Amino acid sequence: MKKNKKVPESRVILLVMADILSVLIAAFMSLYMRYDFKFMDVPREFWEAALVACIPNALVTLLVFKCFRLYKSVWRYASDTELVNIILAVVICAIVQPISTWALRLHLPVSYPFYYGIILLGMTMVVRFSYRILTFFQKRGMNQQSARNKVNCMIVGAGAAGNAILKEISSSRYLSMNVACVIDDNKGCHGKYLHGVPIIGGREMIQDAVGKYDIDEIIIAIPSAGRKTLKPILDICKETGCKLQILPGMYQLISGQVNVSQLREVQIEDLLGRDPIEVNVDEIIGYVQNKVVLVTGGGGSIGSELCRQIAAHQPKQLIIFDIYENNAYEIQQELVMKHPELNLQVLIGSVRNEARVNAVFEEYHPDIVYHAAAHKHVPLMEDSPREAIKNNVFGTMKVAQAADKYGAKRFVLISTDKAVNPTNIMGASKRICEMIVQNLNRKSDTEFVAVRFGNVLGSNGSVIPLFKKQIEKGGPVTVTSPEMVRYFMTIPEAVSLVLQAGAYAKGGEIFVLDMGEPMKIVDLARNLIMLSGLKEGEDIEIEYIGLRPGEKMYEELLMNEEGLRETANQMIYIGKPIVFDEDMLERRLAELQELAETEQGDVRTIVRELVPTYHYVEEV
Repeated sequence: MKKNKKVPESRVILLVMADILSVLIAAFMSLYMRYDFKFMDVPREFWEAALVACIPNALVTLLVFKCFRLYKSVWRYASDTELVNIILAVVICAIVQPISTWALRLHLPVSYPFYYGIILLGMTMVVRFSYRILTFFQKRGMNQQSARNKVNCMIVGAGAAGNAILKEISSSRYLSMNVACVIDDNKGCHGKYLHGVPIIGGREMIQDAVGKYDIDEIIIAIPSAGRKTLKPILDICKETGCKLQILPGMYQLISGQVNVSQLREVQIEDLLGRDPIEVNVDEIIGYVQNKVVLVTGGGGSIGSELCRQIAAHQPKQLIIFDIYENNAYEIQQELVMKHPELNLQVLIGSVRNEARVNAVFEEYHPDIVYHAAAHKHVPLMEDSPREAIKNNVFGTMKVAQAADKYGAKRFVLISTDKAVNPTNIMGASKRICEMIVQNLNRKSDTEFVAVRFGNVLGSNGSVIPLFKKQIEKGGPVTVTSPEMVRYFMTIPEAVSLVLQAGAYAKGGEIFVLDMGEPMKIVDLARNLIMLSGLKEGEDIEIEYIGLRPGEKMYEELLMNEEGLRETANQMIYIGKPIVFDEDMLERRLAELQELAETEQGDVRTIVRELVPTYHYVEEV
């Protein structure tokens, strides 16, 4: 922790001298005012008494001012706190007046302490606030000269956060920003001023104000608002073409960290129209703490975020298992730096290799297994369906069987909304994985569960990184269809759901996230284009390329037969397991494995027998 810098001695000496001079002026001006500004009417004995009292008055004043920290405050940023301290200090000094005159056996007018206090207060305020007043006028003159070189900005939100941001912009000499106007939906504020800046109206005025005040940048300063509240405002702002900045969250206000440095660019997840998922951290810690945790696919997008959050919850040991060494190395180095106390083991291997998987379980005996290893790219798996089966289905089976064999307490499968009424081999393979863990749960002491969620923003192979690359290259941005819709969540949200599901697990459940309303892919593309400061049709084009193999227009989170059951977290639901024939499942899995391993025959035919809701276009 940094130590507070000492106040320069020269400044303290100047303030002390100014205060002594203020005491002298107050002492004699009080008599002058008492006698209606007639010097000759003041009795000589009063002048003498005031002169004698000056020395003790000065000592008392300096001592009281020191107690109220009037020699340590930074007066260029003085506010109501310093003003209150000055008033209290002067009131005490005025009260001491009759006591000191009585102790010194001096005779002064009864009204003398009153006049003395008023004059001393005025002198002290002039001395303390003169620097700020001079700085204000100096800066105002400079602002008028350099206003043309500054970025005109608009603040949306006239509350505490907006006030703090505006105050910092106004007082800083380093920020090249000029706040031209403020927007707030509170009609009681309209027509008023905030630090000299007009509050011109509600959100309906944003677009007009951008043209009227030549706005370049819009700052959203409503940290207490959820995404549902912010989305309509952001939709209006992004249509203006201005650069958007947003204050992250309410905790910034609580911790006193509201300042310009906390502003960030508006991100695509701000436009999803729902609040982020919140989890009960105590519940997560309760079942992860002091446990040996294995994460397969721990170097991937979901797997690595799982490792980050698990590492923060004090596991006994964290084991990362991944076939791709570069990803495993990156998350290893990150965790070593952030959590040097963590007992971390990073292992390279494939979930397809049964001997390797069993060896890992035999050596480390994990209590909790998060199975995130999978092939997930839909079009690629359509071209290599056997690889999807080998990795997703039988990789899952081998890890799940090892969890049962070596006594893991919980096994959490990372599934997908594409497992519902699948139209592609990737989704169908994940549905089979759900059936495998549900089947094992009936026979094992291990609690087997699945967690199903939608598309993850920013994950490897997802649409957002693709759109960003296309925008960087100048386009076009390729969209399959103007009607295609998807559910979206952020990587931390997806992982929060997985961790919460592990806490709720009883065995056999399929956990599902209430992800709000689905979003059109083309709207996602347009939002990214506008957030990049570009305009569709002028700077960059959107090109429709048609559905790719295995894709469907919309995704579902639950099969019709499943239904929903609430959990303690209102954003998480449990789907009722679907009844299936266990013997048929095991027979068809054996046939499917033989077809996949021998590279003979069409695996899709058996997959459709296992998953009746799987629909695909047969090749002629």
